[in-house]
Amino acid sequence: MAKKYLTWFKNYQKIQSGNFEKGNIEWFIGGKLNACFNCVDRHLPKKANQIALIYEQEEPDQTEKITYQEMKEKVCQTANLLKSLGVKKGDPVAIYMPTCPAAIYTMLACTRIGAIHNVVFGGFSANALRERLIDCKTRIIFTSNHSIRKGRRIFLKKMVDEAIKDLDFIDHVVVHKLTESEEDFHEEKDKWYEESIAKESKECLIEEMDSESPLFMLYTSGSTGQPKGIIHTTGGYLVYAGMTFDYIFDYRENDIHCCVANIGWITGHTYTVYGPLLLGATTVLYEAVPIYPTVERYWQSIDKLKITSFYTSPTAIRLLMTFSDQNVIKYDLSSLRVIGSVGEPINPEAWLWYYKLVGRERCTLVDTYWQTETGGVVLTPLPGVTPLKPGSTTLPFFGISPVILDPSTGNVLTENNVTGLLAISSSWPSIARTIYSNHKQYLNVYFNQYKGFYLTGDSAFRDSDGYYWVLGRIDDVITVSGHRIGSMEIESALVSHSHCVEAAVVGIPHEIRGQAICAFCVLKDDPKKEEQKKDLDSLRISLSNQVATQISRIAFPDQIVFVNALPKTRSGKIMRRILRSILIGKTSQQDFGDTSTLLDPSVIDELIEQVKLQKKQ
Repeated sequence: MAKKYLTWFKNYQKIQSGNFEKGNIEWFIGGKLNACFNCVDRHLPKKANQIALIYEQEEPDQTEKITYQEMKEKVCQTANLLKSLGVKKGDPVAIYMPTCPAAIYTMLACTRIGAIHNVVFGGFSANALRERLIDCKTRIIFTSNHSIRKGRRIFLKKMVDEAIKDLDFIDHVVVHKLTESEEDFHEEKDKWYEESIAKESKECLIEEMDSESPLFMLYTSGSTGQPKGIIHTTGGYLVYAGMTFDYIFDYRENDIHCCVANIGWITGHTYTVYGPLLLGATTVLYEAVPIYPTVERYWQSIDKLKITSFYTSPTAIRLLMTFSDQNVIKYDLSSLRVIGSVGEPINPEAWLWYYKLVGRERCTLVDTYWQTETGGVVLTPLPGVTPLKPGSTTLPFFGISPVILDPSTGNVLTENNVTGLLAISSSWPSIARTIYSNHKQYLNVYFNQYKGFYLTGDSAFRDSDGYYWVLGRIDDVITVSGHRIGSMEIESALVSHSHCVEAAVVGIPHEIRGQAICAFCVLKDDPKKEEQKKDLDSLRISLSNQVATQISRIAFPDQIVFVNALPKTRSGKIMRRILRSILIGKTSQQDFGDTSTLLDPSVIDELIEQVKLQKKQ
């Protein structure tokens, strides 16, 4: 596979070494290669004029197409700019930009000269950006003057200025001009991207990198403390990115692939940028949102661009389910061959809606499971091969050895029809190698709790066919009177109710039963409407009965709180620890841990208010 998917300047001498106990994992040892060469240059003899990037912007009529040749020239100019600013092999470079071509050029330019890119999601606050800059001590930041979300400008340059205030190690801020706007410009430090690269050559020598050289770092938030700078290396990550993209999305020549994830997340890295470009594919940079300017935006884009594989989140699917099916049916989606789900477990109701209405019951729905730390998908169906089950991530990808561990003993549960901790028993090429400047934390978080295994932090059920059903984070498994119940299972039962759009379930301490089940539900109608208030108690009973009917009386929620929104990260994951903290009476920011990834911080105040209100009632 390494030889099939990559061009090596020097062949590797050994496939793999190291183990989980020591955390000294290496792949394709002794091999020399370059990520930019593999994503760009090697395709030029045959694909110079093929479209590499389709930039789908905020408004439906704003679409830009860039060929492989055009991309190569911009990447080289950006790489030469980096070198002129003193960036050398191994230096970190921060990228705080929207998902736009200039951001991709910068990522690839870093890899061309051996720098380590650190993409920070453009929706993060100045404080969250500052934390990440301080941790890796980067000297160079690439940003945009602003981004645009639902017609509203978000001033990224202003955020950068706030983030780097008093940071004396920042030498340069390179600003991409998305559209015309006014912002502070500091001549001694700031440079306009377009003006700067225009002076640079369209040719740039390629740095030969070792297979285990760091390719990029990407910060993932922990429940407390500083975000963790996950390090991925060159050879193994690229092999796995190319291979998983090829098999999971059934890639064929002339396909148009669209992963709607922002490049600030690992999904955007692997399945918007590296996976597709390694295969010389056409990839869509999707900077739009699913409900702007209308709720038809996804389907409109698929129809217009003739997208063949489409990858989005269960959160987006559940949101779009709340609108009329006619919004989907009216568009020609016949180009689609594979549709995918990523980011969190997808409940069977959303799975079926996506499969039937969007996939028209002919597309394979790849419900994928993976993490920032895994680098690529580890559990997934394969199109045309794996029989599907709504809500199941089905089987492991090639080379992945998942196990279910008994949480009390750490023993491997070898039989089927078991629930426990999801772990992986041997390494694969794209596993993260370390946490930046903190290898001890890397070992403690992922390997030391259960020796010999990579601990995912999630619980899972393996059914009688050996299929895996991811239930959510380990701390999202609720134990009631000795019975272990996955929060995902209860949430799925709640959202199957005709009045419930979305649900989040957590467990809180109970002096008799160990834990009590508490649910937060978003209704189809605003729960604050006066005419609805008198019906809320009966609706709570109806929802609880739905859970009892679909699962068991054991799973009957002790408390149901109706809210307008749930606390979610920008990648769509529900921050259940915030819900747990509020239920036990916590109200201060310090009680909630790291909230830098929270999409809408104001939702916390509303949740606190709703919980207090229900207690009074």
